[in-house]
Amino acid sequence: MFSEWAESGRDEKMAQGHEDAVANMLAFALKDRAAYTFIDAGCGNGWVVRHVKKLPECFAATGVDGAPKMIKKAKVLDPNGSYFKADLNTWSPKQKVDIVHSMEVVYYLSDPKSFIENVHKNWINENGRLVVGLDFYKENTTSHSWPEDCGVSVMHLFSEEEWLHFFKAAGFRAVQTWRVDATENWAGTLVLTGIK
Repeated sequence: MFSEWAESGRDEKMAQGHEDAVANMLAFALKDRAAYTFIDAGCGNGWVVRHVKKLPECFAATGVDGAPKMIKKAKVLDPNGSYFKADLNTWSPKQKVDIVHSMEVVYYLSDPKSFIENVHKNWINENGRLVVGLDFYKENTTSHSWPEDCGVSVMHLFSEEEWLHFFKAAGFRAVQTWRVDATENWAGTLVLTGIK
């Protein structure tokens, strides 16, 4: 599906639609970081990686995505960038990083809880941070029709409390959540974050 979105240009619309939430997430995750390395899990066409690697405090930014055409597009847009086509459920970087970011991806994975555990164990340095943004969750009832609307069979619908539990069970500390851009009919993007 995501490769089809890359071909149709929907990836660019997704980037625009998620821009505010991602800016909020990055502002929180990167504050007070004098220097850091960064991975975007489910990077799509690489728009977040391209943004972050321009920041003076960023030493290295990497994108990883399971959709071949998204990674191909990322490499065309950013020929010198670091992008990997891989299964997020099982992939691990060769070197751990300080910040792992993921926007609108984790609930598509076959086992989100195991992914969060793998990130804690194999992706993140000590005192590093995971920050995740989700629009599909139980409290955001407007999103509940998405699996049928999008024709996607694997979309895990968890509550905010269940997502919090996944972070804490994986070993993250200082776990917190908040919502971005909530409106009357939209509960907002759920942001979850924790420190290793």
